[in-house]
Amino acid sequence: MITLFIISFLWFMHTLSKNFMIDPDFHRFLSNKDQALSNPTLWILMIRIHIILALIALLTGPIGLIKRLRVKSPFLHRWNGRIYFYSILLNFIPGMYAAFFASGGIFSTIGFIVLDTLWLVTTMLGVTWIKKKDIQRHSTWMIRSFFLTFANMTIYLIVAATHHGLHLPYGTSYTIAVWTCWVINLGLAEIVIRKKAL
Repeated sequence: MITLFIISFLWFMHTLSKNFMIDPDFHRFLSNKDQALSNPTLWILMIRIHIILALIALLTGPIGLIKRLRVKSPFLHRWNGRIYFYSILLNFIPGMYAAFFASGGIFSTIGFIVLDTLWLVTTMLGVTWIKKKDIQRHSTWMIRSFFLTFANMTIYLIVAATHHGLHLPYGTSYTIAVWTCWVINLGLAEIVIRKKAL
């Protein structure tokens, strides 16, 4: 849990500073686009909403996984969970909008649609199971959801390795990252789930 908190906080600070302080107009990111956006103002608005909601999920996610908090303060756990759920639910539309303008073209777009859908579905399943009082399945699906919250970080690392390390074209690297991020993150989630079950 400490490790998850540290990773979440560091990635929160990295994303916040990069997108709202260092390059608030997304000049560097837009320079890597395959084609010019027809409405860059709307894209920037939607991507900002997308990032803010994702950062909220990134902060509330690890709090929801603290067993001591769940036991000693179920009220706080429920409200934290609601914030986490709605940050992902409300992020579906801006996430889908951004997907249609993803670097790498149609293959990246499809990859992001799959990712956004998995993120929402795993979260909704987590909520569904807790409403049925099934804590075990609720925990399992929320772990999967939370690991998908780290998809952006995984994309960043894969792009760095394939584009800067292997010198693949940026669009190709981005497409690879979009498709492999949710596979890797869900795989890591399953490892954690199996370890918890032992």
